[in-house]
Amino acid sequence: MQPVTYIKIRRGLTCYHFLMSDVAIIDWLLEGDPAIQYQTRRDLLDEERPDIRAQIATEGWGARFLAARNPDGSWGDRFYQPKWISSHYTLLDLKTLCVAPDHPLIRDCIRDIFADLMGPDGGILCNRGNETSDVCVNGMVLNYASYFGMPEDQLKSVVDFLLTEHMTDGGFNCRSNRSVAHHSSLHSTLSVLEGIQEYADTSYRYRLGELQQAAAKARDFVLLHRLFKSDHTGQIINKSFLKLSFPPRWYYNILRCLDHFRVAGAPWDDRMADAFGVLMSKRRPDGRWPLQAAHPGQVHFKMEEPRQPSRWNTLLALRVLKTYPQGKRDDPALS
Repeated sequence: MQPVTYIKIRRGLTCYHFLMSDVAIIDWLLEGDPAIQYQTRRDLLDEERPDIRAQIATEGWGARFLAARNPDGSWGDRFYQPKWISSHYTLLDLKTLCVAPDHPLIRDCIRDIFADLMGPDGGILCNRGNETSDVCVNGMVLNYASYFGMPEDQLKSVVDFLLTEHMTDGGFNCRSNRSVAHHSSLHSTLSVLEGIQEYADTSYRYRLGELQQAAAKARDFVLLHRLFKSDHTGQIINKSFLKLSFPPRWYYNILRCLDHFRVAGAPWDDRMADAFGVLMSKRRPDGRWPLQAAHPGQVHFKMEEPRQPSRWNTLLALRVLKTYPQGKRDDPALS
């Protein structure tokens, strides 16, 4: 075992202790897109930088997403088509980048979606003419609509719809209202969890207690599966859950899940350990994490190249490790 060397970084009056190897990685992150710079400073260095946040909409990836708008303010062909350049997934990308939540053009787009696609069940329909709303999609809608500050009255029916579809095992499944579904899906459960968390973080109050109770049960459902394993056999449910894909879209993966637990302020649970073991095994000798795969589909542009070092995945991994230092026990940098 080699000795572990830490270095102290002073930011203002505060000192941060990082592994020597991580300092170079943080510098590398700070050379990235404004979205990466902003979240690195906020989440790793505890610096709130509104000046950098303002750049996200005018430079780099954020500016490119906004420039891809149609003349009517939408993206793609329709709300949900084609993947991944539709309004729905572009709005999710813009939220992921942390574009300032008061951006007027984005709010206008979301208002149009709620006006045009509210379904009879209270959710947002993927297409006009559909009879039922998709649970997973509405979890994502609640996520970005809350982040971009839609009026609470407009969100109430989506909240009602999602609570109606909460399953008895604690999670959610996009097929619960369309076909027989006896077991929740990790994909749908995580999308709804992220939506509930953003709704709570934005200080909405309508049925908040019920949503938080549902979220606690949903996280228990995920932990029961140790984030990626069958609760009956202990086998991996789906090997794609272990791939570090970004953007994740609607797909579940362990890093996206761990990042949700971080945002939710969930305490360390030993059932996270298996997922952390997999995460640390993917760390390259240079201390970075790769982009392992991209989900097939049309994109506005590539933020990062598959099989190359990923600033997104490296940022996400370092911030979950900052929150859960217990997960570092399998860190190659410590061996």
